[in-house]
Amino acid sequence: MNTAFKSKKAETDHQVREIADLAKIIWNEHFTPIIGKDQVGYMIEKFQSYPALREQIADGYEYYQIFDDGEFCGYTGIHPGGDNRLFLSRLYIKKECRGRHLATQAFRFLANLCRERGYSAIWLTCNKYNDNTLCVYRHLGFRTIDTQEADIGGGFIMDDYIMEYKIS
Repeated sequence: MNTAFKSKKAETDHQVREIADLAKIIWNEHFTPIIGKDQVGYMIEKFQSYPALREQIADGYEYYQIFDDGEFCGYTGIHPGGDNRLFLSRLYIKKECRGRHLATQAFRFLANLCRERGYSAIWLTCNKYNDNTLCVYRHLGFRTIDTQEADIGGGFIMDDYIMEYKIS
């Protein structure tokens, strides 16, 4: 396993812009085949753009950049999720950095953060047709606990599994 993993909390405008720029690349590449170009464009603007990320941070979200040997490879976003659980809003690794176990290391970082903060679980939503990502989450120990169809505006629906990982 790679030992050069590092996460850094995004606190500056430059860091948040880097995340927004990477989000646009990852979303267009990864999600277009799953949900289509129009919904991807809508969701980037609504949830992953610089203004959207800034607003989320003001509302209590935390974003962390993921590095491997100094290379910015991905990011994760979290928020206190109620019921003593942490909501894992985002965990994205750019294509050329996948296979380095960065998602696993980011997950370990988040599980330790949960222990430090006294959370009992991590929960997330994942598109029902995002097969590779679902496999990763299941491999990490997440279990599907429910489903949801959420109207996100613009005539688009998010059709997701709700998954949870219990902190031991």
